[in-house]
Amino acid sequence: MTASLGRLLIVDDEPQIVRALTPALAAAGFAVTAAEDGEGALAQLASEPSEVVILDLGLPDIDGKEVIQRIREWSDAPIIVLSARDLEAEKIAALDLGADDFVNKPVGVGELLARIRAVMRGRERRFSAQPRFVFGELEINFPARRVMIQGEEVRLTPREYQLLRILASHAGQVVTHRQIITAVWGSETNADAQFVRVLMAQLRQKLEAEPSSPELLMTEPGIGYRLRCEE
Repeated sequence: MTASLGRLLIVDDEPQIVRALTPALAAAGFAVTAAEDGEGALAQLASEPSEVVILDLGLPDIDGKEVIQRIREWSDAPIIVLSARDLEAEKIAALDLGADDFVNKPVGVGELLARIRAVMRGRERRFSAQPRFVFGELEINFPARRVMIQGEEVRLTPREYQLLRILASHAGQVVTHRQIITAVWGSETNADAQFVRVLMAQLRQKLEAEPSSPELLMTEPGIGYRLRCEE
């Protein structure tokens, strides 16, 4: 009997692709599931994390590159892009956003299995691929991009959410000003630590019971910030 290798999610709106790949992937030991669009894939990953994701870029609802970006906000599962788009710029963009490999259609099943084995060997899990972060009265639903305090949703701006996301992905650890600036404003920016301080003050106003005496978003003087995750 073939050993179980865990779940594998195929994200492709072409049923013939799913039908062609599923038997060989199942025979190799994967429990294969499928989604025909990006939102469906994100929902499946949130409810049933997969060991590997095979992703087409040309999806009917959202571009596959956006799916990669959103998965990488909360999961480190290996992603192999399987697409008919063979432009170098598309490959670079997908890899820069966090894809592990890029395979052009059509592809032989043997080659695809070899690529899967390679990314499974090579991927180091940086943090637990959980769809939610919960500490005290704070809950973050990463796939849905929802933030709750005491069960009530808190509306954050995109930059406030990006700041909270990078702190949550390194919960308990210090995140430097430079790391935050790169994550929130990008590497090509004139933003400095003062920008981070202003953004943090805004976030504390929304999340902390006493913003002047924070209990969640802790300052590490001269270095950066830390999201508390211990009592």
